[in-house]
Amino acid sequence: MTQPVTLGGRPMMPPPGAPVEERLIARFRGHARRLLWSALLLAIVCAATTYFYGNLPAPFENWMLLGAAAVLVIVGVIVPYLIWASRTYTITTRRVIVRDGIGSRNRREFTHTRGYSISVRRGLLQRLWGAGTITLTNGVDAPLRLINVPHVNLVGEVLADQIEVNQILAHRDAQAIGDRLQSPTQP
Repeated sequence: MTQPVTLGGRPMMPPPGAPVEERLIARFRGHARRLLWSALLLAIVCAATTYFYGNLPAPFENWMLLGAAAVLVIVGVIVPYLIWASRTYTITTRRVIVRDGIGSRNRREFTHTRGYSISVRRGLLQRLWGAGTITLTNGVDAPLRLINVPHVNLVGEVLADQIEVNQILAHRDAQAIGDRLQSPTQP
């Protein structure tokens, strides 16, 4: 699924000990369903601003209406969008990377060769939207949470495939190195 396949059905593997190129499998953000309320707020603010512009009672001015609309749009639409857009999930052939943060960037990653357990949690609304939360735990580090992942079942399968492929490659390379150390060298 994630590795090129030959006619025999087995994935093409590099020779033992050869460096394996890291390839991008997927890069995505959390499901955009969180932005539904922001989109509704934007539509309501635009409709209310156009309706009340020029029709305000005597003590209020049009610039007050525009200022209030701007504050609502910034706080209720732009800030949630920036928070949503600042978190990205990247899956490569070697690791899972989570980047988030607006002002300062945080980065956490798990390598596939170390192995980790995958647990999927889906609430009622997440099931309706086809999303879910994936928690990766390796027993040493703090759990890595991928929140509101779209197509959560597919992402879980890809992660399980990558763990399997990377552990097979690591085991094979370790055996090749051990065989080289045990075999006598000829002059």
